[in-house]
Parts: sequence; C-alpha cells; structure tokens
Amino acid sequence: MPAKKTVSTPGASERKRSLRLHGKIARDLGVRIVSGRLEPGHILNGEIEASAQLRVSRTAYREAMRILTAKGLVESRPKLGTRVSDPNRWHLLDPDVLGWMFADPDEAMLSSLFELRSIVEPAACALASSRRSKAQLRTLRDSLSLMAKHTLDSEIGQQADREFHTVLLEASGNRFLASLSSGIAAALLWMPALQRGKGPLLRDPIPDHERVYEAIQAQNPKAAARAMTQLIELALLDTRRRHAKSTRGKRNRRDLTRAAASS
Repeated sequence: MPAKKTVSTPGASERKRSLRLHGKIARDLGVRIVSGRLEPGHILNGEIEASAQLRVSRTAYREAMRILTAKGLVESRPKLGTRVSDPNRWHLLDPDVLGWMFADPDEAMLSSLFELRSIVEPAACALASSRRSKAQLRTLRDSLSLMAKHTLDSEIGQQADREFHTVLLEASGNRFLASLSSGIAAALLWMPALQRGKGPLLRDPIPDHERVYEAIQAQNPKAAARAMTQLIELALLDTRRRHAKSTRGKRNRRDLTRAAASS
C-alpha cells in the first residue's frame, strides 16, 4: 500500500512562516526597547503599517506584539495605539528580556544584576544549609565535578554552573526564592556573551563554588552566606574586567575600520 503524501496547504505554510517570524520580530523590537533606542512612551506603528514595512504578515506582527506585551515591554491603549512601557513595568528576570539586555549591556545593568544576586543568593544559601536534601547535595557535588572537569570556559561547565545556582535556590525550601531560579540561571547563561574572545578566565572560580558547597554540606548558614557573598563579589570583578577589555577591543576595531574607510 503506497504511503500517504503529506500535503502542505497554503494556510498551513503561512502559519509555519508566522511562527518563525514572530519570535524574530519580538527579539528585534525587544533589543531596541531595552537598549533605549525606542524610549518609554514611544508609539509603535500600527499593525497594518508595521507589517507592511517589515514585509511580514499581520498575524506574525500581532503575535510579536503579544510576546512583548506579556513581558511588560509594550502596552496597548484604545485610540492611543501600542507604546513602549516604562522600564519599571518590564519583566527584567524574564529569560528573553535578560538575553535582549545582554545584547548591549552597560555598567549600570551589570551592577544592578549582581546587586540582586548579592541580596538573594546568600540568603538562599543560608536557608539551604539546613533545608537541603541529600539528593540536592549530590546534585551540587555533581555540578562541581563537571565544572572542575570541563572548566567554566566550556558549554558543559557553564551548564553545570547554572545547575549549581538553580539547585541552591530550590534547596532554600522557599517557593518565592525558588521562583527566581530561572532569572538567575538566565543571567548566568548570558554571562559568557560578555566574555567571548577574551582568552582564558583571569581567575579560577571553582574554589569559590567549593567553599559554598562545603558550608552547605556542613550545615553552617553563616559560612554558606559568607561564601556566596564572596563568590558574587569576585564574579562581578571578573566580569567587569573582561567586559571592559571587550569594550576596548570593539572600540579599537571600530576606530581601525573608520580609519581604513577614510584613507
């Protein structure tokens, strides 16, 4: 019996294309919003005009607006259209929003993000030291082993780092702290983007993680909070150094490009 052929109808093809496009449209607009190129209060083009400009279907553009609205970046009002929301309405710990912000991070953003971590994670570690389960302790140990084996310059090591910090928040036994784990993990996911092309790590951060683990294993809340505070402070210094080096490198390349173009 001959196999049935799958026929793609024009409507199905259009829906698939829309699904591919709306994510890209949302990302492009999201980056422009969080970078300040589209300022709060800026009114976006209407659906018909915007979709014509971008050469996409109105469905794709409409879906992109729904994504941005759900993340707090834009808001629609009757007779006023869709406008960029005030930053205090943005869902800053949404993994996509964090990713868009990391496309062009500045010093204020880095400081604020690490400031949040320094408030949340030491407290979570103190709680985790008395509330962690044996399974969670094993996961922390396994994550450390992967980081030590592959280093934080590798994708496997970075994934293990995210797992380590995620489990710490979950081990706090506090649902509200645990709910922040996706945001913290997303921040750690995008950290390597600041460090590309800068050679090996300036300092090995594995011992910092080891001290956190040892304090939690020993069920010592003060030592656990202190170790995590030191880990975050040193991570901020490392990130600032490597990010500054990257920024200088980009500036130098732009200057060379301009000089070559004018010669």
